[in-house]
Amino acid sequence: MSAREQLVTVCTARQMEAQIIKGRLESEGIPVLLSYESAGLVYGITVDGLGEVKIMVPKRLAKEAKEILGAGEFAKGGEGGGN
Repeated sequence: MSAREQLVTVCTARQMEAQIIKGRLESEGIPVLLSYESAGLVYGITVDGLGEVKIMVPKRLAKEAKEILGAGEFAKGGEGGGN
């Protein structure tokens, strides 16, 4: 994944679920970046977005990533756009 590549959020999850989703997508050759507030991770808080992890992939691979997640048990909270 190049530093200039536009990223989009394909779904959101809790930290542990996000790690599993990341592994699943990477096993299919899709690079993943997890975006989260460190306070949520440190304190284990899941309130008002803290503890929420955005699973982000290159825009050009977003459709493929959503299809992979849609075929499995991770199909929840798909946001589609933004970064």
